[in-house]
Amino acid sequence: MTATPGMRDLAHRLLIYEAGADNASEPMEPPALRVYEKLRLSLGEFVGVAGFQSLASRALTLSRAEVPSLRAARVAADGSLQGLGNIETQFEMGKDLAGDGEIVLIARMLGLLRLFLGEALTLSLLRNAWPGEVFDGRNSVHGRKA
Repeated sequence: MTATPGMRDLAHRLLIYEAGADNASEPMEPPALRVYEKLRLSLGEFVGVAGFQSLASRALTLSRAEVPSLRAARVAADGSLQGLGNIETQFEMGKDLAGDGEIVLIARMLGLLRLFLGEALTLSLLRNAWPGEVFDGRNSVHGRKA
């Protein structure tokens, strides 16, 4: 079973949003790690460190079956993601913005969130992490108007 097209699309949009949100005064962190960290902070407040670590570990396990290059990545006890930098990707505006591994991992996390929490609570958590542009009422986790 693969990540659903709707979740892949939503993950891709989040990665595009983060790629465009680069702040030149801050150290350059890959957009995939910024998306992951925002999910970790937002969801961690709701389910705690252990809950997020469990969800992220499951998403990573599911993603590895689809993208073998994710075998280098792991979720630490505090929920942080390690080894994602070993996956070669290129983020440039106007090109395919993410490697398949990052999109699949984020899509799997979003899919698990929707499965366990439902669409309304998932959207609420996402709006908390990305207020404004990304979830402005026209996007939902199913790809239709919210």
